[in-house]
Amino acid sequence: MKKAAALVFLCFLIAALLAGCGKSEKVITKFEDASEAKIGVMTGTIGEQIALDRFPNADVKSFDDIMDAVAALKSGQLEAVITTYPTAMNVAKHNPEIWYLPEPLQNEDTAIAVKKGNDVLLAEVDNIITELKKDGTLADMKKRWFKEDLSPYEEADLAVPTEGEVLKIGVSATREPFSFTAENGRITGHDGELARRIGIKLGRPVEFSDMKFSALLPALQSGKIDLIITGMTASEERKKSVNFTQPYFTNAQVLMVKKAPGATAGSTKMASLDDINGKKVAVYTGTIHDAFVASHYPQAEILRFDSTADMVLSLKNRKGDVALLDLISAKVLLKSNPELGILTDDVLTKPLGIGFNKNNPALRDKFNSYLKQAKADGTYAEMYRRWCEDDPEKAEMPELKSPETGEEIILGVAVADLPYVANMNGAYVGFDIEMLQRFAQHEGIRLKIMTMEFSSLVAALASGKVDMIADGIAITEERQKQIDFSDPYMDFKTAAIALKENIAAYGDQDTAQAETTFFQSIGNSFYNNMILENRYLLILDGLKTTVVISILATVFGTLLGALICFMRMSRKKVLKQLAKIYISILRGTPVLVLLMLIFYVVFAAVDIDPILVAVVAFGMNFAAYVSEMYRTGIEGVDKGQTEAGIAMGFTQVKTFLYIVLPQAVRKILPVYKGEFISLVKMTSVVGYIAVQDLTKASDIIRSRTFDAFFPLVMVAVLYFFISWLLALSLEFVEKSTDPKVRRKQVKSV
Repeated sequence: MKKAAALVFLCFLIAALLAGCGKSEKVITKFEDASEAKIGVMTGTIGEQIALDRFPNADVKSFDDIMDAVAALKSGQLEAVITTYPTAMNVAKHNPEIWYLPEPLQNEDTAIAVKKGNDVLLAEVDNIITELKKDGTLADMKKRWFKEDLSPYEEADLAVPTEGEVLKIGVSATREPFSFTAENGRITGHDGELARRIGIKLGRPVEFSDMKFSALLPALQSGKIDLIITGMTASEERKKSVNFTQPYFTNAQVLMVKKAPGATAGSTKMASLDDINGKKVAVYTGTIHDAFVASHYPQAEILRFDSTADMVLSLKNRKGDVALLDLISAKVLLKSNPELGILTDDVLTKPLGIGFNKNNPALRDKFNSYLKQAKADGTYAEMYRRWCEDDPEKAEMPELKSPETGEEIILGVAVADLPYVANMNGAYVGFDIEMLQRFAQHEGIRLKIMTMEFSSLVAALASGKVDMIADGIAITEERQKQIDFSDPYMDFKTAAIALKENIAAYGDQDTAQAETTFFQSIGNSFYNNMILENRYLLILDGLKTTVVISILATVFGTLLGALICFMRMSRKKVLKQLAKIYISILRGTPVLVLLMLIFYVVFAAVDIDPILVAVVAFGMNFAAYVSEMYRTGIEGVDKGQTEAGIAMGFTQVKTFLYIVLPQAVRKILPVYKGEFISLVKMTSVVGYIAVQDLTKASDIIRSRTFDAFFPLVMVAVLYFFISWLLALSLEFVEKSTDPKVRRKQVKSV
């Protein structure tokens, strides 16, 4: 019977899949094609009425935001969307598979809404619009904001008043290019600029209230806002509830649809940097490449990685199309990855600097002075030749001994790759390392190197955890707001790399590599990742760190959990409430966030070992969970046993220790063991606070070998053995507390 039912279900499933495969998407090229289509409109807009009037038989669905409607259109849940012409034009720019029918559904006037009864403000704003039309300002704004290409918007630099009665502007900041939120969180766009110009003319500071489009009219009527400036149509229906100024823009409602299959087809090979638009671009998290791609190639999908090795792997596995890297680093990795090539080596050029804390200008000045001296006496030129012009893989690191006495300075690095910072034979090497070791030797400073994720470097320096940061760090205005930089010591040139088969300049050349057997591949990987440069030492150090953090955090968490459990079960309301708050906060906070808060905020001004911070953070998180395990286990013991113990003459403490606790331990050990193993695996994120654990060690190795498979599998196996061995030890405790096992042992004796 079960087999027959399964067969019927399988047949039904296959039939459904075949039916789905046979269904083709509707292609809409004229209004008649959309007569019975699934059409999306924005809630509260004129598009709702247009859909009912023009497409009475269509399946109309309402959305609060245009991006939700566009997502539904792209996924096939909708077949068309009614929206304004500027919005449709902007969507089409960023989504090459979408376009809009050239004939407008309806022309309309866009105006500013004012609350009824506020005739003075209405007249003032009306006069301002007249003035802006006469002097050509509105025409200029239209050219700068309503663009058909992907060139950056040109926002005017306006000095808005900061004192006086605030002018509250209601916007729906999802209607680019009318009004939208810029990367810095600032409301901008055509209407954002118009609102600021009105504020300047009125001599009033401007405050934006971003809300759903459908909520704007109620907010205006209730007096929460003074004006609505967000591409709103001055319809007859709306004029019944609010007043409108004269139109400042003649708009049109259009029908936005998906292009016919093959309409966007073309060559998949990239010939220039502009071809990365619409591609998946891999960048290193926290670098200038992230912001560069977002601002210059908005159609590109940004893939963020924490290591160069992962970026290369994404290209090889075709998860990404192109990667942006430092030019020198790119040339190094291409030697070991012949299937990759350079699309262009002129993407972006920025100066590099050493980062210093803003509260330590003296150290920065000392370095700047040394840098000038090194350039003058030829030291810099000789270093640059070895690390940047010649093969950095073959560069010899001079033996530079750090003074045994003197001030200790902590240098934060990410160990990204050559030529800046790498790890060879268990030692730090690279241009930045040599330069800073020479500087330390010159100044009589003891240099201590601390590794962490690249994205954590600026935060660590700003919080005082390190004194300097280096690793090919570009000087940018955004970073200079938080830290100081030295004088530039090198130019950072960016290259775009991709598979040769995807780069037009390489033609159709064969990039296939000589085949190797499975065992040869394993042998090569083992040698490159473990034996070469004594890389196994990194794994051993990381393994030791992971085990130490896991065990100490478990011990600390177990004791703290017992205390929290005591408070949670206390008859005193204050203690019970504090325990509840602690458990709720810790359970609701991701352990990585907790880790970084403790390191960069709580202990910001304290010179504390990052391993100790990791023990505290993981222990606190562990305690929140095991405290509830304890409580459940204790409450699971029949209260009659406690009463019996006291009746036999035991004190409450002895009753708990000898009667309740042993039974509770047996109940909680299975789940305790699972939480313990979870803690071991969670320690893999400690690299964010400058702890070189097992995972960080594998990242360092991969940054040198670009072999993703072997290091990751090796680390996975080691984590398995750590968890397995620690779980075995808990199983021994579990068996030793089980009376059934003890009775069997006694009988066997």
